[in-house]
Amino acid sequence: MISDSNNVKAGLPIMEQFYTIQGEGFHSGKAAYFIRIAGCDVGCVWCDVKDSWNAGDHKYQTVQSLIDNVLETKTNFCVITGGEPCMYDLNELTNLLKENGIEVALETSGCYELKGQIDWYCFSPKKFKAPLENAYLSANELKVIISHPSDFEWAEQHAAKVSKECKLYLQPEWSKQERFLSKIIDYVKENPNWNISLQTHKFMNIP
Repeated sequence: MISDSNNVKAGLPIMEQFYTIQGEGFHSGKAAYFIRIAGCDVGCVWCDVKDSWNAGDHKYQTVQSLIDNVLETKTNFCVITGGEPCMYDLNELTNLLKENGIEVALETSGCYELKGQIDWYCFSPKKFKAPLENAYLSANELKVIISHPSDFEWAEQHAAKVSKECKLYLQPEWSKQERFLSKIIDYVKENPNWNISLQTHKFMNIP
């Protein structure tokens, strides 16, 4: 339950939801139902979904209605993203997804404690707000956005704190891809513990 000053609202504020192909990271190329929860206080200057920041701009939807929409598709994989989804209690949503045989992935900055049951934790730390230590322990995937030369060293600082099983990805910030992709390629060739993530959904012109 999420409350405001006037009343209590059931469910979660949803910016958008859609069935598509995951474009980034470890699960790239996989059919996925995306649930983008509104509300974020991290404030990434290059964020491409800034419309998601203010939860008050978006309608609350019941968890059951979200589940019904997921089950109308053929998907077996759901990505919960934002905004910053861990600002909310995700237990009801994730429990119902898993009860219906849906694998659950989370995309988070790690700034808030996860309240929910998931299968894949994609941790994408940001310089604008420090992550919690629990994020490093939970991470199945570390995805660092490269938008400045210093980001490579910054990425290594985070990689040193995740488990050895955690998958490591460097992803160029979309508007600076021409500048940084060649540098990322060279870096990964010299440091093969890292992988490259691209926003392939943008090349495919899909959500």
